[in-house]
Amino acid sequence: MLVEREDELARIRTALDAAAAGDSSLLLVTGPLGSGRSTLLRRVPELAGDDARVLRACAAWRERDFPFGIARQLFDHLLNGAGPARRATGAEQFGDPMDADDRHSGPGPEREVSDVVLHGAQSLLADAGAHRRLLILIDDLQWADGPSLRWVAHLTRRLHGLRALLVCTLADGDHRARHPLVREVVGAARDVLRPAPLSRDAVRTLLTEAHRQPPPEALVRALHDASGGNPLFVTAFRRALDRTGPPDHTEPSLAVGELSPTVLRDRIAGHLRIQPQSVRDVAVALAALGDHSDPALLAQLAGVDEVGFAGIRRALVDAGLLARGRDVRFVHGVVRDAADSLLTLGERERAHDAAADLLYRCGRPAEQVAGHLLAVVHPGRPWSENVLRAAACNASRAGRPGDAARYLRRALLHHRTQDDSRARLLIDLATAERAIDPDACVRHVGQAVALLPTPRDRAAAVLRVPPSLLAVPSPSAVELVRQAVRTLDDPARPDEEEAGAGELGLRLEAWLRHSGHENPVELTSSVERLRRMGPRPAVDSVAERELVSVLLCAGALSGRLSAREIARTGNRILEREPAVAAHAHSTLPLVLISLFVAESVHGVASWLASEQRTRRLYATGADDVLLAAERAFVLMAQGRPAAAREHVESALTMGPDGWLEPAVLMLASVVYELRDQTLSERLLARTRDRRRAGLARTATGQILQAGIDTQRGRSREALDALLACGRRLETAGWRNSALLPWRPYAIGLHQRLGETAAALRLAEDELAWARDWGAPTNLGRALRLKGWLLQDDGLDLLREAVDILRASAHTVELARTLIVLGRRLHGGPEAEAVLREAAGIAAACGVPWLAERAGQGLGTATVPPVATLTPSERRVVSLVGRGLTNQNIAAELGVSSRAVEKHLTSVYRKLGVSGRRELVNALPDR
Repeated sequence: MLVEREDELARIRTALDAAAAGDSSLLLVTGPLGSGRSTLLRRVPELAGDDARVLRACAAWRERDFPFGIARQLFDHLLNGAGPARRATGAEQFGDPMDADDRHSGPGPEREVSDVVLHGAQSLLADAGAHRRLLILIDDLQWADGPSLRWVAHLTRRLHGLRALLVCTLADGDHRARHPLVREVVGAARDVLRPAPLSRDAVRTLLTEAHRQPPPEALVRALHDASGGNPLFVTAFRRALDRTGPPDHTEPSLAVGELSPTVLRDRIAGHLRIQPQSVRDVAVALAALGDHSDPALLAQLAGVDEVGFAGIRRALVDAGLLARGRDVRFVHGVVRDAADSLLTLGERERAHDAAADLLYRCGRPAEQVAGHLLAVVHPGRPWSENVLRAAACNASRAGRPGDAARYLRRALLHHRTQDDSRARLLIDLATAERAIDPDACVRHVGQAVALLPTPRDRAAAVLRVPPSLLAVPSPSAVELVRQAVRTLDDPARPDEEEAGAGELGLRLEAWLRHSGHENPVELTSSVERLRRMGPRPAVDSVAERELVSVLLCAGALSGRLSAREIARTGNRILEREPAVAAHAHSTLPLVLISLFVAESVHGVASWLASEQRTRRLYATGADDVLLAAERAFVLMAQGRPAAAREHVESALTMGPDGWLEPAVLMLASVVYELRDQTLSERLLARTRDRRRAGLARTATGQILQAGIDTQRGRSREALDALLACGRRLETAGWRNSALLPWRPYAIGLHQRLGETAAALRLAEDELAWARDWGAPTNLGRALRLKGWLLQDDGLDLLREAVDILRASAHTVELARTLIVLGRRLHGGPEAEAVLREAAGIAAACGVPWLAERAGQGLGTATVPPVATLTPSERRVVSLVGRGLTNQNIAAELGVSSRAVEKHLTSVYRKLGVSGRRELVNALPDR
């Protein structure tokens, strides 16, 4: 399909009309690789109609030394169909091309063509054009053989009177375009056509023609930006996307940027192969060094001088392979792949080795050098290991543990000795891997331990294996820690090794105790250990804080400590803990969880504010997810559900790595309160991402699934799952309902199914636990649930719940309780005052659906103000009201799904709703 070539076609029609009137001319069609020169040339005969004699020829690189190859193609067309006498006359006039090499030409590829041949050809064309227009088409003129070029140059000076139009195509940036005869032909052209790159509208038209429906605007934009409007690139990318399917969840620009269609790559590689060696060397050097490389370094690596490099660069830019501008970069990754394919495996390795050596000698950053060392299999140069370790250190500081691990694995491959230096390298590798591959971390620590000389060194190495943090530790990791404890406690150890062994022993004890967090006996033992440490356990050293953190978490899980005790000790730990972002692989998340369930969030909020200032120091993906979960939990506890929802959404957009159990638990606690089915489903998918899922993750998934089943009308299935979850938690000794609130949900489901007696038994258990626990929100909720079940007999419990919740920061729970109390009062001034207070609190918290529920008790309806939305947001809200999914809305509006999600997040924040379901319920006049 030919699009946006109307101007070129009009100019060709004008030239054809002039040729019919006897005004012959030469048109030249130029452009970079893939610009559509040949496609345009194939369209020209259709414009000429049946009254023109068409002569075609296509030059080829492999036939560039074949004398009169182009001329033979043209005159074969001319003589085709003529009688024997005419063919014989033509051969006599022109000279048989097969014999022209001997009879009319001199030696060598640039042969001189005799006047006999030139005038004979001219005579044949004059005879052929006496009664019909002649249309002479030559594709890829730069590859025409020398004698043919000499003849074409001769022809261009004698077109007058032939009633002919000569149209030639010429590739920009090709070295043969500088041939003197080619330049002579170019100089004779009356008009030069240079097809412009396709516009975004043209790309949209091509996609619509291929798919029979309008494509998403984001895909059109991505395809246009990646291809630069080059028709060859557009077509190749479109066909590649047709095979792989459109990018649903990936950003279209990223999906298109990663494409490397085989046909396009081979076409570009074929173009590079026929260029001079110096051009290929520059392309290969850029593929090795990477985009945005220094021109001087590129020239040095390619082995060309600065002047030669400048000329080669211009040629590659003209050919459409390098981007215009100051930076030296390929127009797309497929060009880099094509240049890289020119090399064998050995040549590619030598190129990267040379690039690494050049960058190292020029003092470039370690990661630039290390990137090339990754492609080198041999032991490398003497400085290779140091550079790789430095690059790994930089990657770790930047929060990229995957890159750090890659560098260290290569350094390990280059390391040849089996000694403590190898052990240090293994320990560094294990430290990087603990965020992305825990099993590999344990394996490499085990290898390092075997090489370390002292028990202290081995114990310190073992502690690089992070604590399980409510997950199930691997048996090999547990055995490593136990073995370290045994060797550290060995009475035969020399006295000089005693210094610091106590700190290591406390940290190992903390690790082992937490590994038994699903064992009720271990939980009880940990709580007793904490009590033996007195009311104010020492938390001055890192080891002491790690141990107390684990013991405190055991008390929170089992409910054997009160919320007040946990808050007192937990805040003391937090006061002494440095506010750094990288705490996902320490025991600090256990302290935060303990403080969260104890409803002591003021100190956590202050600590997180300080931590934000050190955000990029050694932060990893796990830290990012954990930080989002912590902030969401604090905001929800402070009565700001809309703001909390934003952090949940942010966490759910992060990659699959780093979803530790503490983050899952905290995010789930927020999602429970938001009561949003979409968020629940997305978070539920994350709970299934980890192998060896422990009780925390499994129970979280069961509670989320129960909430989803309830909203879908499967109350019995949801209740059975919650009761099974509760039995498993009780068996493990996890009695704290603040962490995994299965009992409150089960109470509501029992009542919904008409099982009031069972609901009341669970409510009494919940209330007894809540009174022992002592946190106001949990106690207020338990009182509300029991008061709700007792109907009018529960008024005193509801009033007590209100009094307790007024001392809590969780104002949303207070609003819920006030609504239940107001309805139980059955009208009157007190009921009206209670419901109005509930509506005001809900509105202030940004929960309009709860305010509407309070308003219904007053006989009024509160509707969120849609007028505060932007026009785009209103359009999105309207489509949500019609029941369209995010993907359908994106197709309707011609935007990306990510743009729709951003609009909805803004709408949720402005209207104070927690999700799509509440938004639909809040829409007026639906």
